[in-house]
Amino acid sequence: MKLNCITVDDEPLALGLVSAFVQQTPFLNLSGKFGNAVQALQTIHNESIHLVFLDIQMPDLNGLELARILNQTNSSVQTRIIFTTAYNQFAIDGYKVDALDYLLKPFGYDEFLLAATKARNYFKERTEQTAIEEAAKDSYIFVKADYKLVRIDLESILFVESLKDYVKIHLVSSPNPISSLMSLKAIEEKLPASKFLRIHRSFIVAVNKIDTIAKNAVQIGAVEISVGDLYKDSFKELLARWN
Repeated sequence: MKLNCITVDDEPLALGLVSAFVQQTPFLNLSGKFGNAVQALQTIHNESIHLVFLDIQMPDLNGLELARILNQTNSSVQTRIIFTTAYNQFAIDGYKVDALDYLLKPFGYDEFLLAATKARNYFKERTEQTAIEEAAKDSYIFVKADYKLVRIDLESILFVESLKDYVKIHLVSSPNPISSLMSLKAIEEKLPASKFLRIHRSFIVAVNKIDTIAKNAVQIGAVEISVGDLYKDSFKELLARWN
């Protein structure tokens, strides 16, 4: 597959260089190049953009701010970022916004190609995993754990807990949850809404595994899970379904 890319940098020479690198890479398609992040954001909203080669220090809206906005945006295409910057002190910040890679200026085509190949492999793996999940979405899901794709039957899930960059999937038949490096939002998208409900920013519960319901909490086995303020409306719908 070809990845639709845009390049964003307020320095014309740097923008021209990274754009030329994109154009000479067979599996990348340059969908646009921009001197500021505001213009780039409009294109990302209006088109299917897989990958953004993004400078960090820019006026108006910097690269880190744009990355945070994209992390909160719902889209049929998950736009990923490769930062291109002259400042290595932003590496930790790049990790915090889930950047796919980090190119330190000045970089050559060999370094660029390594980062682009990493992006291609990411989207290839994601496409393959999506195909697996579509075929099995009513009965089981696959998650990556210990460098493997692990099948989890939906009926075996008690609840899913978010811990920083990981989720823990608590199961009926195992005292040890399965840990996976992914966001709670990502696993929420895998789970059928008819069977699972997010009731807290850190918890998704299996509806048919709830033992008791209190005013602002549910009990699953020995675990009590509070209902977050943002999720009280969906919780009320659950109560209405059972009343």
